[in-house]
Formats: sequence, structure tokens, C-alpha cells
Amino acid sequence: MRSTPFGFAAALALIPLLAGCFVSGSGDPNEQGGSTGRVRVALAVPPAQALSPYSNDATVLSKLSVAEGLTALGADGAAAPALAKSWTRKDTTTWVFELRQAKFHDGTEVTAEAVVNALDHAGAAKAKPRVLSDVTLTARAEDADTVTIGTKTADPVLPLRLASPALGILAAKAYAPDGSVSPVGAGTGAFRITGLTGKTKATLDRFDDYWGGKAKAPGIDVTWIADGTARANGLRAGEVDVAEWIPTSQAKLLDAGTPHEVPSVRTDSLVLNTAGGVFADESLRAAARAAVDGSALVDSVFGGYADAARGLFGPAVPWAADKRVEVTGRATAATADQVRSKTGGTPLRLATYTNRAELPEIATVVQQQLEEAGFAVRQDVREYTQMEADLLAGSYDALVFSRVTLLDTGDAVAYLASDFAGNGVYNIARVKDSSIDQAIASAAAEDDPTRRQQKIMLAEAAVLRTDAVVPLVHEKVVQGIGTNVEGVRLDPRERSLIDLDTRLR
Repeated sequence: MRSTPFGFAAALALIPLLAGCFVSGSGDPNEQGGSTGRVRVALAVPPAQALSPYSNDATVLSKLSVAEGLTALGADGAAAPALAKSWTRKDTTTWVFELRQAKFHDGTEVTAEAVVNALDHAGAAKAKPRVLSDVTLTARAEDADTVTIGTKTADPVLPLRLASPALGILAAKAYAPDGSVSPVGAGTGAFRITGLTGKTKATLDRFDDYWGGKAKAPGIDVTWIADGTARANGLRAGEVDVAEWIPTSQAKLLDAGTPHEVPSVRTDSLVLNTAGGVFADESLRAAARAAVDGSALVDSVFGGYADAARGLFGPAVPWAADKRVEVTGRATAATADQVRSKTGGTPLRLATYTNRAELPEIATVVQQQLEEAGFAVRQDVREYTQMEADLLAGSYDALVFSRVTLLDTGDAVAYLASDFAGNGVYNIARVKDSSIDQAIASAAAEDDPTRRQQKIMLAEAAVLRTDAVVPLVHEKVVQGIGTNVEGVRLDPRERSLIDLDTRLR
């Protein structure tokens, strides 16, 4: 199977963008961004690990066009060329990738050896990227421009996997002997990071040797603002040009032409810790599932910018609804009296984070619903990077969680494997269930796209049967974009935001 040999820029062009359709409120096209024309961007989640691609920071590198993988994810969900211009499947476990001519931000060439080095470091990382939770890669340079990648078992979606932001190819200088990774001055994208100030600011300059052409903006100035209302206020005050994830409560307060609704593959759920505490008891998990009603959140919290969840995958995954499988074999829910008796009135710890403004509001509604079912609840609400280690360690009983279900590969199997397989590296529910593992493994081995989708939905049903997760709503993301800005990407998968065409008028 050979890819279509068109460029990464063409793949990105499939994502809707804002171009040439707004009228600036000022006679000076650079008034908001200053005389330099640099675009000021407010992002929501501060870096957890100094923009390491092996953390949740990886998506930032993709959103800001800093780093690229061998492949990219097209709007149709298929793999498209990026640093690899084409590829061939040699046999069930072996793929050969032909590289294009490209340079890293430090001026060194992108070669097969550099690609092998980057993939080897990802595979050996102490905190393995989620996208590698269900596969082991081996990479070998055949010549300067050819890389052979093998897997222990058949991986029909390897080109999609390699499009993950976590597998971005960085220059050798990025990888330190202690295992840390820094993308500063080491990517291949249209913009290079020239400065990173802790968890607050980053400076990006245009990379004039970018293989895909010259970006229209001379640079990007990034500020991380965890509070959603503050991001919206910054946009209204003209202090930023682009503000991601505008709270739905703020969207209608923005100037006309500024908020832009984007269908999203993001699902907000209540994740229950199945390994210990209150929700190790399946009847109590069933009671929580019966008590929680996501439809109550659509208008009260999201102002209509959401759909009530029917499963893990929502309307932005169009094939899911027709292939959804009935969930059977669930435990019987404990009554309110049984809940009080089993818990002894001990409060469960319900966690969420502040980076998405709606989540604390959801947690308050969920707390009320759980209390009506007999649970005592104590909330713990913090900024995400302050609680990630505790989440992964199982320190909470429940989590109100917002998850992009197709982020890691564009293929739902990787999400299911990382979040719900017994050995999943992001298994916050700490669920261990052989039927889930078998269903995920069966989907992972399926070559045929239609049958793969059907098996994904069988795996979804296996997950939901355990009540380890209670889907609440499928979000519609609101991006705030000043009327003096054009060329911002509106991406349902939230991988792209700023690219070659982004600029101030």
C-alpha cells in the first residue's frame, strides 16, 4: 500500500480555516499585534514538562507548527505525507518510508539516521508516549533518505500512528543523556521556538528554511492562561489575537465574528477508579452511572455548545452512531440506602481541573447528582499539571475528565488501549478486564477499515459494561479569533491551530 505523494501543506488544507472573510475594526492591520505583525496566541494548558513531546505538551508542538512526524493526519482521517513523502507496506509487520528534503531548526538535515534516533528515543522514554502503549517499533536507516519501520505484530494503522504529535521528529540536540527532551530550536515546522519562559510564555520565530514554504506571519508570541474567562477577556481587550477554548459562558459575550464553533472529537466523562476505594465495588459504579445525567449539562453548563453523550465517541466521529453496540451485562446499581451503607458516609474524592472552564461546573452538577444517589462527595479542583501525577497514581475516586478520543493516532484503537487496556499508560480508571483487552486487541489486528470500526465499537461496549467511565457530553469547542486575523485552523481533532497561512491583516 503506497501513500498519495502530496505535501503536508495539502493535507492541512483539508482542515477548515479562516481566510479573507473578516473586516478588521481598525485601519491599521497590525494594530492589535503591534507593528511587527507577530500573532499573539493564548493557550489553555501550561506546559507540564517543558514542551516534551512525551507528555500532553506534544499537542502544543503540533498546534503551533513547531514539530512534525513522518506523516500527518488529514481531515478525512487518513494518513498524509509530512516528513515522509511516501511509504510502502512491505509485509504485515514492515513499512518503508521515503523522506523528503527538509531541515531541522538548528540547520541540520533531516536524514534517516535522525528519524531512527528520534523514534528510538520515543520507544525508550521513561514515560512512554500513549501512542506506543500497544505497539513496539523498530526503525532502521536503509540509506540517507529511506527508513524501514517494523512492529512485533501487524499494525495496519502504523502510518496513522506516526502522525501522532508525540512522535514528532526532532534534531539530535533535543535529546539529553538524562532522557529529557527539549524541542527548543530542534523541530522542523514553519515556526521555531526561540524562547520558553517556564509555564507562562514562549516565543516562536518564522523558520525560513521550512520545506513547506515561508509562513505569512514573522512569528508567534504564546502566553499560557489557564483561566478561560481571562483568555476571553484578553481577546476582548485586544491583548491577544487568538484564544483557544473559550468557555461557552463567555462565547456569546465576544464581539460578532470572534467566536468560532468547531465540532470536536472531545468527550467529557466521569472516570471512576476501579482499583480501590469506593468504586472498586461494581454496584457502586453502577449506582454512579445511573445517577449521572449528561443531558442536564448541555444547556445549563454548555449553553447548547455540546451534545449529550451516547458513548465514548460522538457526532464528530460520524461512523460511530451507526455501528454502536448495545451494552449488556452491567452490574445492578446499588440503591441510595445501599450506597450509604456500603460507603459508611465516607466522602469520595471527585477531582477535576480548571484549564477547561466548564469542568468545575460539570463537577458541581455531578456532585449534586451523586449525592442524590446516596454518595458523600468532596471535590478537589486544581490546574491539570498539579494533579496529573495523582490521577495516574489512582489518588482519586472519580474524575470529571475531558478527552480528545482521536488525538493520539486518529484511530480510536490507540485511545482505547492507552485509557482502558490493563497495561494502558493513561489508564486513569485503573481498569483491568480481560474482555476489554481482547476486544481492543481484536480491533488493533483488523486491516479492513469497516470491520475495524465495528470492532472498535465492540470494544467501546466492553468498556462501558464495566462502568469504569460514564460519558457525559460531546463538546463543541469554541475558538476565539480576532477579526484582524486570518488563516487560523479550525480542527475538530485540536491538533492544528497556527500554520503557514496564519497572519494578521
